[in-house]
Amino acid sequence: MYTYPIDLDLFTPEEVVIIIEFMAMIEDANEKGKIDKDVIIKKHNNFRKVINSVSIEKQIDKDFQKVSGYSIFQTMKNFK
Repeated sequence: MYTYPIDLDLFTPEEVVIIIEFMAMIEDANEKGKIDKDVIIKKHNNFRKVINSVSIEKQIDKDFQKVSGYSIFQTMKNFK
């Protein structure tokens, strides 16, 4: 178990929930392999709306990969 790399000062509690749910789905996609493509794409779109910055998105992906071993970018490439 690890903590998600989210700066809680940047986001509302509702946005944090969106980010965490998406990251949990990235974990599931890598660990369990059976994820509904439409659901993960929808969660990814919501995640990107919340982040709304390519540089912050890349930093979150980098930080998430450090703690989890999973790349958001690489995982999502498999669903496109």
